[in-house]
Amino acid sequence: MNEEIKKKIVKNWFKILQNVICLEIEELEGKKKIFKSKSWLRGKNKNEGGGEFRILENGKIFDKVGVNFSEVYGKFSKEFKNKIPGTNKNPKFWASGISVVMHTKNPNVPAMHFNTRYIFTSYGWFGGGMDITPCKKDQKLKKWYHKELKYMCDQHNKDYYKDYKKWCDEYFYLPHRKEMRGIGGIFFDYKKNNWEKDFAFVRDVGITFKNIFKQIILKKQKIKWNNRDKEMQYLKRGRYVEFNLLYDRGTKFGLKTGGNVEGILMSLPPLAKWK
Repeated sequence: MNEEIKKKIVKNWFKILQNVICLEIEELEGKKKIFKSKSWLRGKNKNEGGGEFRILENGKIFDKVGVNFSEVYGKFSKEFKNKIPGTNKNPKFWASGISVVMHTKNPNVPAMHFNTRYIFTSYGWFGGGMDITPCKKDQKLKKWYHKELKYMCDQHNKDYYKDYKKWCDEYFYLPHRKEMRGIGGIFFDYKKNNWEKDFAFVRDVGITFKNIFKQIILKKQKIKWNNRDKEMQYLKRGRYVEFNLLYDRGTKFGLKTGGNVEGILMSLPPLAKWK
C-alpha cells in the first residue's frame, strides 16, 4: 500500500471519529447540532491543508468540550525541523489527527483528554493516547478505568499497557508542582512497526475512549455537588492549563507549524483558578 493511500485512510478515520464522538456527546446532552463548527486553512496562501474544530460550551453536562480534526502539510522551519524525526534531509511533512478535551460541569466527572495522529516526514508514524483528570480521589474509578485500558491494549500486544501507562505517567507530569496532572492513562508516539497493526490499535484507542467517556458520564453525572466541590475543580483546571501551555508537545507542534490558534487552545477550560 503506497503512502498516499495510507494518508487518505487515516485522515478519513479521524474525520469519521470526530463525527461519531460529536454525535455521542449530543446524545448525552439530549440535543442535536449543538456544536459550533469552525473550519480553517493553513499557510500564507491557504493551500497547506487545514481542519475543523467543533466547540460546545455551557451545556447541560459540559462547561466546554472541543473536538478538533486537522490535516496539514508543508515544510518545517529550520528551528523546528531538527526536533522532528525524519526531517534532517528534507523538511517536508504531512500530519493529520483528532483531539478531544472535555471539561464537565459536575466536579464528580473528571476532565478527559484524547488524541491520535499520523505524521509523515521521510517515513510515517502514529502517536496519541488518553488521560483523565479527576478533581476528587476515586480509587474505584481509577481501577475500572485502567482495567478497561489494559484489556484494550492486551488485544494488540501484552506489553502495550505497561509501556504506554508508564509513558503517560511520565509525560503528564508537572515538574514545577511535583505532581501528576491526573490519574494517567496511556500515551505513545513514533509508532511505526507495522502500519496495518498500528492503525488497528489507533482505531481501537479511539473507540475505547468513546466508550470510556460515555460510561464515566452516565455513572457520575447525577452525583450531587456543592460550591466547595466546584472551587476544587477550578483549582485542578489551573493545573491543566499549566501543563498544556508549558509542556504539551501537541500544543507546541500546532503553534510552531502554523496551526489555528483558537483550535489549538480549545483544550483550555472556560474558567480556572490558582493559589
